[in-house]
Amino acid sequence: MRLLIIFLLISTSSFAQPFSPADSLSVRKPLTLQQFYAPASLIIGGLIANGHSEESIKNEVAESRNRHIPRFHTHIDNYMQFSPLVVAYGLDAFGIKSKTDVLNRTVILVKGEAMALTTATILKSATHTLRPDGSSYNSFPSGHTTQAFAAATFLNEEYKDRYPWMPYASYTVASSVGLLRVANNRHYISDVLVGAGIGYLSMKVAYWTHQYKWGKAHAKSQPVY
Repeated sequence: MRLLIIFLLISTSSFAQPFSPADSLSVRKPLTLQQFYAPASLIIGGLIANGHSEESIKNEVAESRNRHIPRFHTHIDNYMQFSPLVVAYGLDAFGIKSKTDVLNRTVILVKGEAMALTTATILKSATHTLRPDGSSYNSFPSGHTTQAFAAATFLNEEYKDRYPWMPYASYTVASSVGLLRVANNRHYISDVLVGAGIGYLSMKVAYWTHQYKWGKAHAKSQPVY
């Protein structure tokens, strides 16, 4: 369990890139290899942890969970996975404007969510992995964590220029969802890490590929906060 906490905290730090006023000048930025480091590290880490032997990382973490918190159970992760979306639209509703206008932003959200959840669903069906609690064969990857990191990335993209602390807050919430999925004995650490990478990358791809067909003038220039 401590290994999962450390890994997710390190990943959260890697998502929280230093803020620069120049970041808010344009919605579109050059695509660089460095932007793939965070999701790649999560997905590769999850695949490495996804061994089938009793000594594999995922089974060691599950055994530690069963030894220390065997009766732990909560439903809060079912709601936390969507909380960044509520915050994103809630801030806008209270007059704290996001980087992207509501129409383009919503289209991006729909595309990102569709990519993330479709990918997770296909992998669940293809891998047919038994959950650690033995309840069903759709453990890999974690759908809750996929959703949480997609939502956190959406919130982060829209408000990181105004609030430099937003990456830390949004990805801490998303990481907490992953931790709770393991603590609830619903997922292995490998499920959570791969789900986090998929969610993050899917929403990033939605932003990278968006054409901003509506409100092009807004898309070309953003105010410096």
